Amino acid sequence: MSRALVIDTATAACSVALIEDGAIVAEAHDVVGRGHAERLMPMIAALPGGGRADAILVDCGPGSFTGVRVGLAAARALALGWGIPVHGYSSMAAIAAAGATEAEGEASIGVALIGGHGELFVQRYATAPLAALSELASLPPAAAAAAVADAHIFGSGADQLVAARGSGVAHDRLPRAAEAIALPPALAQLPPSPIYGRGADAKPAA
Repeated sequence: MSRALVIDTATAACSVALIEDGAIVAEAHDVVGRGHAERLMPMIAALPGGGRADAILVDCGPGSFTGVRVGLAAARALALGWGIPVHGYSSMAAIAAAGATEAEGEASIGVALIGGHGELFVQRYATAPLAALSELASLPPAAAAAAVADAHIFGSGADQLVAARGSGVAHDRLPRAAEAIALPPALAQLPPSPIYGRGADAKPAA
């Protein structure tokens, strides 16, 4: 048997799950906004076996800078303590994996997450098989609308993108740890490193 602990704190949701041999053993999911650091470890401890697993899968972003760091720090610490591997995935891919099932019959879908400075993180995905059709970008809503032409848009920024474009169907979503079960191996074996999606706000002194 192979059991994976999934940690997802990259957005306003704080979410964990245990997945064993392709089935969800247990999960917890709360939209907390802030306070991931206080909520995460008790959520993991409440899972069967205290969340102990053979591997860890963690959302690397994009999303909240603090949320991304909290999840990665916890995943790396647990992996080190338990002597198990840790892999990463993108929050965009996680939302797309769940959205591909909901938008059955659509060849492609768009993902839009609320980013910083009024911008949206956007990316397009083919649904069968799930694969990225574009690079991750951080764009103002108007530019995001021009870049993503898919009829169905998933994510916390879906409403903004559809409103800016004037057409399409918006599905308000945040990543959920249990939905990582739908990720193909190629999208669930990223290095456990932050995916910020945009450059740093601070600029080095000249």
